Amino acid sequence: MTSIHPTALVDKKARLGDNVSVGAFSIVEAGVEIGDNSQIASHVLVAEGARIGKNCKIHKGAVVATWPQDLKFAGEPSIFIIGDNTTVREFCTLNRGTSALGKSQIGSDCLLMAYVHVAHDCIIGDHAILANGVQLGGHVEIGEWAIIGGMTPVHQFCKVGQHCMIGGAYRAVQDVPPYIMATGEPLRYAGLNSIGLKRRGFSSETVSVLKKTYRLIFRSKLNLTQALERIENELEPIPEVKNVIEFIRSSERGLI
Repeated sequence: MTSIHPTALVDKKARLGDNVSVGAFSIVEAGVEIGDNSQIASHVLVAEGARIGKNCKIHKGAVVATWPQDLKFAGEPSIFIIGDNTTVREFCTLNRGTSALGKSQIGSDCLLMAYVHVAHDCIIGDHAILANGVQLGGHVEIGEWAIIGGMTPVHQFCKVGQHCMIGGAYRAVQDVPPYIMATGEPLRYAGLNSIGLKRRGFSSETVSVLKKTYRLIFRSKLNLTQALERIENELEPIPEVKNVIEFIRSSERGLI
């Protein structure tokens, strides 16, 4: 049964699923869609354009789908999508897209800890974790299962690959390739995310091939073109290695 606190303001044109709860002093604007069993805590603003999935938890003081902080934004229609089973903790600020993409999006089973900012036109994959105070600039892409440590800013248009882990309080101003750990100032490769990969079921053989891949990229004296040629000619073309090659070749900001 849907439960709306007497002090909450829920527009009649909002669409709430079954068993949704809206806490005290929260505002749900027209055109919002909230899936079954989702919980909106107190003092939350769910603005027009929000598309919230099932079994989500939006904690106190968060704002979802507010206008982007982009001077080019002219009020055009856009949305902010949150997948199923995602948790948004206190005072996160989530801005919807601009005409460039038309949306910002967080996947399913994600955790955004307190004070995270997701700017316009960002895409976050499933199972990602953004720790307290992570700040994403516009057009950032975060791969599935990525973990970003607290107080880390990610520069606009940067890409963070799948299954990687970035240490807390460092700046990401270039692309962070998949499956690795990154730390330091400036941010740099710090080895494969071996423990994370094993926890998620990657085989020892796959981890070994990925280690060889990144040894050629970051630990050899080869330039990037030479390293990629060696990888393609010498290493087993498993899907993970192909993913690394594709990520690097599509990078527009260059690698850390």
